[in-house]
Amino acid sequence: MEMLGVSELVIRPAVGEEKADPSLPPPELVKALAAAKAREAAADARPDDTVVAADTIVVYGGRVYGKPRSPAEAAAMLRTLSGRTHEVYTGVCVIRNGVELCRADRSAVTFRTLSEGEIERYIASGEPMDKAGAYGAQGKGALFVERIDGDFFNVMGLPLCVLGEMLKEQGVELL
Repeated sequence: MEMLGVSELVIRPAVGEEKADPSLPPPELVKALAAAKAREAAADARPDDTVVAADTIVVYGGRVYGKPRSPAEAAAMLRTLSGRTHEVYTGVCVIRNGVELCRADRSAVTFRTLSEGEIERYIASGEPMDKAGAYGAQGKGALFVERIDGDFFNVMGLPLCVLGEMLKEQGVELL
């Protein structure tokens, strides 16, 4: 947000459980998750505050991959994504002056083929444990990403172009 010129920023991590109907299509699922986080944060905000929340998932073969619950699950996710193209969806919700806007963005990410040693070392770094799909393209996981079709920032978890459009609609000019 600072990169976009937002200097007055309060970060309030959502503490509620991330729950939404798993039968929803991926774009609707991430919008619902982001909206729940935004509503939680907005409950403690002033009416004229701008609340921004986001949630990201990875989808491959019709299956949704969130954050791994264990190193074994992280390894399984990385093995599944190895040498394949998957989708990353991020939902963003902005609430300002009682108006709620929610959108979703999609990017396709192609991984190169990973060795078991690379997977083990990456998991040992701890980085994949709090990332959807068990990797962070903005960190060490960048070594696995062969190609991204779509917004890189979406893969990082906050599609800045979409967010900028939403903020503009809410009366917040960034440039």
